[in-house]
Amino acid sequence: MSEQIIKTEFSDVMQKSYIDYAMSVICQRALPDVRDGLKPVQRRVLYAMQELGLSADRPHRKSARIVGDTMGKYHPHGDSSIYEALVVMEQEFKKGMPLVDGHGNFGSIEGDGAAAMRYTEAKLQKFTQEVYLADMDKNVVDFRPNFDETEKEPEVLPVRIPNLLVNGAEGIAVGMTTNIPPHNLSEVADGVMAYMDDPDITVEGLMKYIKGPDFPTGGLVVNEKELRSIYEEGSGKLKLRGKIVFEKGKKRSERDRLVITEIPYTMIGANIGKFIADVVGLIENKKTTDIVDVSNESSKEGIRIVLELKKNADVDRLKNLLYKKTRLEDTFGVNMLAISDGKPELLNLKDIIRLHTAFHYEVVTRKYTTLLEKEKIQKEIKEGLIAACDSIDLIIEILRGSKNLAEAKKCLISGDTGAIRFKTQKSKKAASRLSFTERQATAILEMRLYRLIGLEILALQEEYAEILKRIGEYEDILSNPASMKRVIKKDLRAIKKKYGFERKTVLVNAKAAVVKEEPVEEKEMLFVMDRFGYGKLLEKSTYERNKEAVEEDYRTILSCLNTDKLCLFTEEGMMHQVKVQEIPVGRLREKGVPLDNLSNYDSRSERILLLLPERELKEKELLFVTASSLSKIVSGREFLVQKKTVAATKLGEGDVLTAVIPVDIEKKSSSYLVLQSEEGFFLRFPLEEISMKKKMALGVRGMRLGEEDKICHVYLTEAGAGDSIMYKEKELVLQKLKLASRDGKGIKVRR
Repeated sequence: MSEQIIKTEFSDVMQKSYIDYAMSVICQRALPDVRDGLKPVQRRVLYAMQELGLSADRPHRKSARIVGDTMGKYHPHGDSSIYEALVVMEQEFKKGMPLVDGHGNFGSIEGDGAAAMRYTEAKLQKFTQEVYLADMDKNVVDFRPNFDETEKEPEVLPVRIPNLLVNGAEGIAVGMTTNIPPHNLSEVADGVMAYMDDPDITVEGLMKYIKGPDFPTGGLVVNEKELRSIYEEGSGKLKLRGKIVFEKGKKRSERDRLVITEIPYTMIGANIGKFIADVVGLIENKKTTDIVDVSNESSKEGIRIVLELKKNADVDRLKNLLYKKTRLEDTFGVNMLAISDGKPELLNLKDIIRLHTAFHYEVVTRKYTTLLEKEKIQKEIKEGLIAACDSIDLIIEILRGSKNLAEAKKCLISGDTGAIRFKTQKSKKAASRLSFTERQATAILEMRLYRLIGLEILALQEEYAEILKRIGEYEDILSNPASMKRVIKKDLRAIKKKYGFERKTVLVNAKAAVVKEEPVEEKEMLFVMDRFGYGKLLEKSTYERNKEAVEEDYRTILSCLNTDKLCLFTEEGMMHQVKVQEIPVGRLREKGVPLDNLSNYDSRSERILLLLPERELKEKELLFVTASSLSKIVSGREFLVQKKTVAATKLGEGDVLTAVIPVDIEKKSSSYLVLQSEEGFFLRFPLEEISMKKKMALGVRGMRLGEEDKICHVYLTEAGAGDSIMYKEKELVLQKLKLASRDGKGIKVRR
């Protein structure tokens, strides 16, 4: 067979391949289906658990078995993602209604991870069985082949409530993301029933029933007035706050307390530890002096983070400070994106309820169609059995006169008496008039003799009457929309009554937290940093008492005000800023903290060339010299910025800064610049020959360098200063170097 080469544009192939990949991630991994509100991995885990028989009244089974079955039969991806989905469906602090009943360590609200799948066990919640997986045997949803076509899996589960609202959803796909908050089950059920009564109801009308999100962690939503816009557009931002309770000390010796009893949903996990660290930071940075101790007393009973207060503490200011400066007030970005009709779609509140209700109607229609078909089959069989009881003597004669079962069955169905011996012609004539159906004939032949007892015949007639009643009921449900609506609403009311609960999250319109910054008493401090990049502040008196020890241990000692900022200029041409107030005040022997932790500076890839307080920038100019000898002077005022990190200069490709030196404006005219190259060339010329430039200019050439030569040192000296350096183990007086002009080659010092 000859090969066929297809010529095509490479970009077209890449585009098509990427789109196929993106849609696969969107529809098969990351986004939930609006009908059952589940991602594929969640749906497959629940179905695998049902297939394993892990119902609520059965013992737990190892999570590893569940993960293995899910991965081997339905979800051919990593076991860690399957187990993570199982764990999340068990965690009651993440889901409005947990779907899995776990046994063992499934993690905690404080961010502790779940134990390995070989240690934990799980089974289905009763709620999941009754609301998510009921009636799977009644052809209520379509099944499709699994990935290797050896099993069947449901396209969607027959969930009877809008799970997308009840449990919410989160997922990151390719170029899109979904983030739907959980809601109260009772409110959602009421909202669905209201929509069924009035399909033209508006989002505002639905919000009379579905007030807003209801997070399992409780807390407060403090922008209630914006909820309508969020629900109408399908996206927006919720402002969440934790719940703070003031507890008065019961005894004189006991301190008053502020207790956080509920946290924002976004604070679940490691952010609880981050919150406590932020509170400690507020104390250390003197943002508040009202807190004397912080402790986390949370347990299985709930969240309890205790802040002990000093006497006469300003409680209202402290609450505002916690909301403003910590994660106790946070933002939850709502983006109600889900798969609808096989494609991702941004949905509003009514869309979600409308689409799920249409799906619910379809499930109920398929359920009662299947039940009606079964009842009609039973009606047919019962009619045959009743008729057989009335002609039992004839049927017995047929059976006794038949050579085999096939002859008897043929006679019952079509009245064929040719192969059967009858006692009388009358019996043969009666038998020829028989016309039972296939099912009736089979049931008659399988009927046991005890069914001929009078009471059994009576029971058979009663069963037949019940079947007729059910058939009438099912036909009414399927043909009368009002009857079907009544059935669905009755089902929703039962779910609400059995599983509903009171709202946990409070919805309010609160004012933005405002903290009036207390004026900081300005005083002079000493910033010190060792050779490892660990810095701290020292009181001036501490420095003066231990001057020799400090100068021996620290390579950088800088006087600054506690209200100032420190500016770090690096050889990569960046300037990082650190607020002095954020640098901890330490004792003499304390190590301090890395500057990496206080700014965007990275000591692994950057080297500091200059460190000075921001206030000095107002009065000075800065000299920049690069390795390629590009030089310029920039006004210090250009670096008075609010950003923590800015580009301090523009660098050519492969170039780095060799020096950044402050220039005293008043002494500029009497100053000289000395450039030293790696090959031993020195050039001394007046500083005024370097022109003033903007910070993003490249500058002018200071020294003419050889092809492989670079500037390695830069010195700024004044006339008559007598400054000297050690060069090749001998002293070199800079003023004795021949005075030249900028852009010269310089002289080579040979020693």
